[in-house]
Amino acid sequence: MTKRVISVIVNGVEREILTAPERTLLETLREDLQLTGTKFGCEHGECGACTVLVDDAPALSCITLAQLCDGKRVTTVEGLVGEHVEVVREAFAAAGGSQCGYCTPGMAVMFHHILARAANGEAIDPRRELSGNICRCTGFVKILEAYERSTEIAQRRGV
Repeated sequence: MTKRVISVIVNGVEREILTAPERTLLETLREDLQLTGTKFGCEHGECGACTVLVDDAPALSCITLAQLCDGKRVTTVEGLVGEHVEVVREAFAAAGGSQCGYCTPGMAVMFHHILARAANGEAIDPRRELSGNICRCTGFVKILEAYERSTEIAQRRGV
């Protein structure tokens, strides 16, 4: 198959990337752009370690073809900005939500996404929203505790 150049805004920076049709967004991020915060977990879209935002919607980068992101905005864990990032960091630390840390980047991206939606008044069911992200170390209890803490912190700070 023929490679082609795609234009993607990654973490706020416009990038021109030469990619093959079968190349995943995860491979492109990690190997071509050296953005290794997004983790390779299962290669089947089942664990959520590779979660990124594509045009502000969660996407599993291990099953998303890079060429499908042509003309879109991609945000990785390295590109998260704003007050929600600090809220997520503080909540994860307080709850012990990152044991080995492998799932943490995907979880942080999802937390950032759902906290932004909650700030806009949307009702959030954290179990449902985070169900695509697997944490093998905490049994998910610490993750849900971190989410509860993050909502408390966000409310206290008015974000």
